[in-house]
Amino acid sequence: MTPPAATPPQSTPPQPAAAEGPAWPGPSVLPPLPLPSAECEHTRTHISDSAFYGHRYSTTVSHRVFCDRCRYQRWLDVEAALALSEADLGIIPVSAAEAIAEAARVERLDLEAVRAEIRRTSHSLVGFLRVFQKVCAGNAGEFVHYGATTQDIQDTAMALEMRDVLDEADRLLRLVTVRLATLAEEHADTVALGRTHAQPALPMGFGVKIASWVDELLRHLERIEAMRSRVLAAQLFGGVGTMAGFGDKGLDLLDAFAARLGLSSPAAAWHTSRDRVAEYVSGLAMVAGTMGRIGDEVRTLSRPEFGEFEIGWRHGQVGSSTMPHKRNPEACEQAVVMARLATAQVVNAMTCMSGDHERDSRSLRIEWACVPDVSHYTLSACEIIHHLVDGLEVRTERLRENVREVAESIATEKLMLAIGAHIGKQSAHEYVYEIAQAARQHGGSLRDMAVRDGLAGAPLGEREVDEIFDPAGYLGQSRALTLRAVGRARAWLAAHPAAGEER
Repeated sequence: MTPPAATPPQSTPPQPAAAEGPAWPGPSVLPPLPLPSAECEHTRTHISDSAFYGHRYSTTVSHRVFCDRCRYQRWLDVEAALALSEADLGIIPVSAAEAIAEAARVERLDLEAVRAEIRRTSHSLVGFLRVFQKVCAGNAGEFVHYGATTQDIQDTAMALEMRDVLDEADRLLRLVTVRLATLAEEHADTVALGRTHAQPALPMGFGVKIASWVDELLRHLERIEAMRSRVLAAQLFGGVGTMAGFGDKGLDLLDAFAARLGLSSPAAAWHTSRDRVAEYVSGLAMVAGTMGRIGDEVRTLSRPEFGEFEIGWRHGQVGSSTMPHKRNPEACEQAVVMARLATAQVVNAMTCMSGDHERDSRSLRIEWACVPDVSHYTLSACEIIHHLVDGLEVRTERLRENVREVAESIATEKLMLAIGAHIGKQSAHEYVYEIAQAARQHGGSLRDMAVRDGLAGAPLGEREVDEIFDPAGYLGQSRALTLRAVGRARAWLAAHPAAGEER
């Protein structure tokens, strides 16, 4: 037999969504959704599918990945890849494989018949296979799904779904990282107030704050790249993981099947070994968590009391039904919501790791819910933050005002170290503690109190005291740290092509 040419999957890969405007909500243009008719069919019940609110909980890409029709196309892609790979090895006739691959188009299926068969058989795949077999030319349908088990097809298709989501997460993370790297570099020397436990702490370069986001985003990009070979694996091991249905060609078939789909070839069956899915869900939840952290910090620092960030806004956005002046940080809050919802899916994924024996549907049915959900929420969070940071402005004048207001308080470490060089650090801490607390309690000037008190005997001149109480002179390695984080991120991005470019 002459092996047929490889047939690429028929499903359309996700494409970047177009933005509606400079500010969220509305970061993603979802496909048109049918509105409820006069006689409602009650078909859209999950918030991510809502025709009215779904754009806040999902994205265009996440819908393309997980819609029913596209899922069935992926199953067809997997069945076609299986047939073509089997034909290459002489397991089934080439003519049958070619007919199967030709028929593997979802538009050829009677989806109503598939739904009826699922209800009748109470099986998630058999009804689909029976309908598919009928559209295969000649007797080719007899060779559909040859030697495989249901979970082989469904797990492999889920790996393709996870790949598409990781590709989109990678794309969005790169956009956010590049924007924040530029912002961090621009403000590497901008004097800002560092806060710990929500209280003024020390002066810092504002770029350091943003650089910490950049550094965290880089780790996510590294994790996504690293998890691909582990997580995106084919499944083709038969009923109990022995490949018995493929005779002595099972291992060669697995390698060919995985290569045809662009997936890794695992060493053993993972029907009940669900760490791959748990890693995927956990990894995405971590990405969403970072988006929530960024969104929450922007939300806080954009409050009038702080005023250090200005969030993008477009005319027509409404903050309140009763207070027309409101410009609420809706995007920031929604990013936090997405992070929390994504985190909740981790528990579900972890419960799937305790499946029984060689097969256990209790894990699979949970994954069918938590994998799409964490994907919707994480991609939504990334898209929200992408649009947020694109319109984000740093208000340097408010940064200066906020530093100036507490300038003496945030000089205590530098004052302690300067005095400690003469009387010892611990003694200096006790001394500065007493005068700092007294200045705060009585409303006096910390600097004046220290000078009047003789600086605990430390021989510090007026110029040295001026330097101690100058916040701009105590930024430490702010600039170097900022540029280091930015430099590493840019170097990594330059050395690693965007997801999907190699395919």
